[in-house]
Amino acid sequence: MVQAKGVHKFFGDLHVLKGVDLTVGRGEVCVILGPSGSGKSTLIRCINELEQISAGRMFVDGELMGLREVGGRLHRLNDQEIARQRAKIGMVFQRFNLFPHMTALENVMEAPRQVRRVPRADAERVARDQLARVGLSDRADHYPAQLSGGQQQRVAIARALAMEPELMLFDEPTSALDPELVGEVLGVMQELAASGMTMIVVTHEVGFAREVADQVVFMDDGVVVERGTPGKVIDAPQQQRTRDFFAKVL
Repeated sequence: MVQAKGVHKFFGDLHVLKGVDLTVGRGEVCVILGPSGSGKSTLIRCINELEQISAGRMFVDGELMGLREVGGRLHRLNDQEIARQRAKIGMVFQRFNLFPHMTALENVMEAPRQVRRVPRADAERVARDQLARVGLSDRADHYPAQLSGGQQQRVAIARALAMEPELMLFDEPTSALDPELVGEVLGVMQELAASGMTMIVVTHEVGFAREVADQVVFMDDGVVVERGTPGKVIDAPQQQRTRDFFAKVL
């Protein structure tokens, strides 16, 4: 589903990603762990073209993202073509980014109606289904200010799911939540994983990685230091940098 080949990313003189290779199969859950500033969030932002890579190739479902190769030369896609590629990828951020003047239901309906031109009745049916999926049927008519942080994040997940994505990206989805609200969001993510959704999750929740991940990737300083099953990377890491990290967080 996702293949990164030699991906580099510069922000000016800052070299954030340094030749990252990553392969995530369809239906797989990949959890990316590592210290702050290691390039984790930048990597997943590059997958759906929120950041443009500086070198290398990024493929989603076999399609080269953001670029077209013609005669051995790469050409940047236009905004409409990039939007088409991005439509099959859902993303959930640290901050919920809900529209404060819209109810939970209206927030979830908005993208299908505006981006995919889904009729209102169909968009409402899908939105109610997705709110039920994240356990918020009884909050459909509530505004974001009337919801807890955990509930707002679950609305954000429902909003992403309403676009029927083939791939879900999560960028530290619980980092802005109070500790007692983390579990409800992770529970929804566990159910998504169990349903077969392809997921790439940047998180500090090592317990979630151990329970749910098919593949754990440990990054530091813009490179993949170690990858493998949770049992190998978390419980029996081979690299000293990985061992040092888990010695501090476990």
